[in-house]
Amino acid sequence: MNKVWEENLKNSYDSMVKWRRYLHQHPELSFHEKETSAFIYEKLNSFGIDDIKTNVGGYGIVARIHGSKPGITVALRADFDALPIQEETDVPYKSKVDGVMHACGHDGHTATLLGVAKVLQAHRSELSGDIVLIHQPAEEFPPGGARAMIRDGCLDGVDVIFGTHLWSTVPFGTIGYRKGYFMASADYFKIKIQGRGGHGSAPQLCVDSVAVASQIVNQLQMVVSREVDPVKSAVLTIGKFNSGVAANVIADTAFLEGTVRTFDEDIRSKIKSEMAGIIENVCGAFHAEGTLDYLDGYSAVYNHGKESDVFQKVMDKTFGKDTAVEIAPQMGGEDFSGFLLERPGIFWFTGAGNPEIGASYPHHHPKFNFDERVMIVAGKAFLAMVDKYLCTSETPVLSELVKS
Repeated sequence: MNKVWEENLKNSYDSMVKWRRYLHQHPELSFHEKETSAFIYEKLNSFGIDDIKTNVGGYGIVARIHGSKPGITVALRADFDALPIQEETDVPYKSKVDGVMHACGHDGHTATLLGVAKVLQAHRSELSGDIVLIHQPAEEFPPGGARAMIRDGCLDGVDVIFGTHLWSTVPFGTIGYRKGYFMASADYFKIKIQGRGGHGSAPQLCVDSVAVASQIVNQLQMVVSREVDPVKSAVLTIGKFNSGVAANVIADTAFLEGTVRTFDEDIRSKIKSEMAGIIENVCGAFHAEGTLDYLDGYSAVYNHGKESDVFQKVMDKTFGKDTAVEIAPQMGGEDFSGFLLERPGIFWFTGAGNPEIGASYPHHHPKFNFDERVMIVAGKAFLAMVDKYLCTSETPVLSELVKS
């Protein structure tokens, strides 16, 4: 990659750490990121970027860096919302907001893209094409921020898009990616079982919602094991089961909540249909009423073939062979998938784990942290891809939006 760009990025490292730590101390939940959005705008504006749109799909920001010569438009994305988790780390920059923390690295994503933006704005005369910086809110909470930003035009004129996630369970510096399906679709559901409550000593006069809900939990486990092709992947998890008020009372209602994950749209649809049938039939057999509230969440992340091939070659050249490794598909979800449904591109993990500094806890853990040096690694990967697409004599051919 461009060595001057790399040196400029390294010179911005102290600023990137400062930005990251400020954001870490002042986290905001999905759809409530007003101050975070204002912070990002102020930084982009301070770099001299004058084409900035705010309130895109909520608190989203879209900034455009105009190259001096014609060419394609490359989009880079970072998300910036936090999670409803009480932080349990002992770092000096821990969250100042009770019950809210950056437990997924989005503060690092934002600081990384700001560092990249500063470099690219300073070297815009070298670009044959434009850069679109997408700072996205609300990745953590469906329906997410990507869809709303797309509806508001964040991808207008964009030809290809790239994104990364700092990943604490991957060793520092390793880059993990996968051509094709990389992360699963992520749907959520709530089930209400309406029975007939009464005294625990007289079950014959009641419809026990706990007993009915228990049968539903058991039967739902059969959907994946007996209705899904065993060579394909799917997960159906019940994460919450709430009911009852006292030991001697048969509960009137019971509530279940959970998630469905898969890479296959047909399986996704089949699971939803099978769930509805099981709930209806089990409730019918035990004289209860059941309702299913099913939220179609994020689609699966699909990395396009040509962009994945280019990415591998660029990463080998930038970091050395075998730094970028093709890893197994992940059942976690990411609404970057929405961008990849609209434009070709690739999403990858940048390894941020370092047990020596306690950065080995999984994402969404109250002790989550990452090795901040990873922001330079992720930034270099972004800059290397921009260099390849906007600064070489031959722009890589883009994938068609067809999933093979």
